[in-house]
Amino acid sequence: MAGREDLFHRAMNDGHSAAWDQNWAAAAQAYQRALAEFPDNPKALNSYALALYQQQRYDEALKVYLRVAQVAPDDPVPFEKIAQLNERLGNLKDAVQAAVQAAELYLRARDVEKSVENWLRVVQLNPEHAIARSRLALIHEKTGQTRQAITEYIALASLLQHSGNPQKALEVVQHALQLDPSSQEALQAASMIKSGRLLSKPIRPRGGTGPLRMAAVKQLEKRETIRESPDPVTEAAQKALKVLAEVLFDLSDESPEAQQRRGLQSIMRGTGQLSSQQAEQTKILLHLSQAIDAQTRNQETMAADEIERAIESGLMHPAAYFDLGYLRSQTNRQESALRNLQQCVKHADYALAARLLSGQILHRLKRDKDAAIEYLEALKIADAEVVTPDQAETIRQLYEPLIEAMEQDNDAKAFAKLCENVEQMLMRVNWRQHLQKMREEMSKQTGGQALPLAEIIIQAQSSQVIDAMNQINELARANHLRSAMDAAFHALTYAPTYLPLHTLIGDLLIREGRIPEAIAKFNTVASAYSIRGEAAQATNLLRRILQLSPMDMTARNRLIEQLLARGLTDDAIREYMELADIYYRLAELDMARKTYATALRIAQQPSANRDWNVRILQRMADIDMQRLDWRQAIRVYEQIRTLRPDDASVRQSLIELNLRLGQQQQAQAELDSFIAYLESAGRPHDAIPFLEKLLEEQGDVILLRRTLAEQLYRAGRVTDAVAHLDAVGDRLMEVGDREGVAEIIRQILAMNPPNAEDYRALLAQL
Repeated sequence: MAGREDLFHRAMNDGHSAAWDQNWAAAAQAYQRALAEFPDNPKALNSYALALYQQQRYDEALKVYLRVAQVAPDDPVPFEKIAQLNERLGNLKDAVQAAVQAAELYLRARDVEKSVENWLRVVQLNPEHAIARSRLALIHEKTGQTRQAITEYIALASLLQHSGNPQKALEVVQHALQLDPSSQEALQAASMIKSGRLLSKPIRPRGGTGPLRMAAVKQLEKRETIRESPDPVTEAAQKALKVLAEVLFDLSDESPEAQQRRGLQSIMRGTGQLSSQQAEQTKILLHLSQAIDAQTRNQETMAADEIERAIESGLMHPAAYFDLGYLRSQTNRQESALRNLQQCVKHADYALAARLLSGQILHRLKRDKDAAIEYLEALKIADAEVVTPDQAETIRQLYEPLIEAMEQDNDAKAFAKLCENVEQMLMRVNWRQHLQKMREEMSKQTGGQALPLAEIIIQAQSSQVIDAMNQINELARANHLRSAMDAAFHALTYAPTYLPLHTLIGDLLIREGRIPEAIAKFNTVASAYSIRGEAAQATNLLRRILQLSPMDMTARNRLIEQLLARGLTDDAIREYMELADIYYRLAELDMARKTYATALRIAQQPSANRDWNVRILQRMADIDMQRLDWRQAIRVYEQIRTLRPDDASVRQSLIELNLRLGQQQQAQAELDSFIAYLESAGRPHDAIPFLEKLLEEQGDVILLRRTLAEQLYRAGRVTDAVAHLDAVGDRLMEVGDREGVAEIIRQILAMNPPNAEDYRALLAQL
């Protein structure tokens, strides 16, 4: 048993350490190791659930919290978390039930504030919850909040009256009048009940609509769910609507975590623009809420208009662009649909559906050549998705000559036929299984050779290009670079826009040592891929450019744009960090800080790893310190302190900066806050070495000596404490602060030193 306990405690410590570093994936793994030893330990379960929540693995976190509630039924915290998670997941009935349990348990534990918070969550989700209204009324009455109590009693009376119990409703209102006989609301309610008129039903309190919209989206998904997986467009539309509901939930979230994220905005944008940003967020909230509400009620035109207004208010999200394009395509606003679909065609989640929708729209507009190319691009994405990862790139390359041939062709009937064939292949339920079966049949006929499915439905003159590529590669392998280049330029005469051929020419230029020409070629090809919506190919080429020329700022900025377009947020932040580091090494501190601020803004997206926040903020604080912008550095360090309350170096920096600025009160408050944190974390003994180090580095600062003396006294080191207070008294005497000296002597006397009489005599002299 002792061995298991050691393993458990070691794993828990590892988890806590990783959690302090915001490394939630490592924390979750450590807590799992702890649970392997003691599966029902409430502390380990709670910690594991928190780590899952921080990784946005909400379904898994909910299951763990449900387990915590079973093993610790008297603890209100897991029930509160269950309510919050069910809200986010759209399970409002379960959310209400869990919030009721949490509120009752908090009330039993005499934590009135938390109980009220959970009862308010109940009436937010269900305004007609009689028990919640009754409890809120009673709590407000007991705590002397008469006006709020009367409001809740009237709401309860309304529910009783509507349920057919007017006599009980009148008794409730009369009780409210006993609290305040002059209350006009209660007098009017009593009059209405006596005259037989119905009171208005209680309305939902003002606040975030995220949980309600998420629930509506979940209900819509239930109505549309069938056993088979949906076609690509329906699948993407459902995903986009769910993502938008999550965006709405995050924007309307009032939790401390959400408020912390918003607090970072003042650093990224500057405090002067914060109010305008809040106004934009309010508009986005309003329009997004109405859009989701309209869409779940099948009001496509209204939903599209509201999404468009949300985008105009500043909502730049691929899910919003796809949803607007999808809705406009349903409401015969074809050109508008095409414009918005182009905004998300690079994003992995929406590329296939955006291509298919664009093809459908262009086909309806009789632009069959453009439609055929879009359909072929869609088939390329779908085909690469159903093969193994190592085959995907080969398949994508093989589509290039087919698309090239399509662009050179003018056969209207062939275009129309291709559109119909791809539509039949992809716009069906279980389309992945269908494509996989087609691949299996094709593999039997070709002896396992990887060929694009498009070969089945079109006859293009692509073999000439493929043969030329093979010849060029053979010549290059034989080191006949000049002959390989000649063959490549010859191939361009009949395939001038075949991009893999241009990439191959760039490779040949590198082997010849002509790096600037190769970079120019790769830049051109990357631009062409980007225009086509081939973000992955553009990204690969831009990375190659940066390998050849790490200081190419233009290429790095374009790479970041491509990564963001594909939804690869962490990769984009990593590139921003590298770009900022380059500016830093060039001593361009303003540009470096601006780049870090941009990276921080991207790091606020839900898809980003939260570990980035502290790393970016630390770099920004370092720059602020170098520029001697101490006030801005304080704002940044305060954000780091909130994210990492145990970081002694950050606390030290905050105290030192406040001292430099002559802000003694703020320095003292920061010091007191850290000491209180250490005590709450069970580390009170860490305060003394922290203060001694501060005093050593800052010199003889009175507030540091006094605080150190207090901590020494609390640790039982009276002689050391008195010695430090003596030093403070001497300093005050030197500057003629007799009142301050007297206060120090009284503090010494409170410690009951051995020579107390000497201090009393000195105090009498003063």
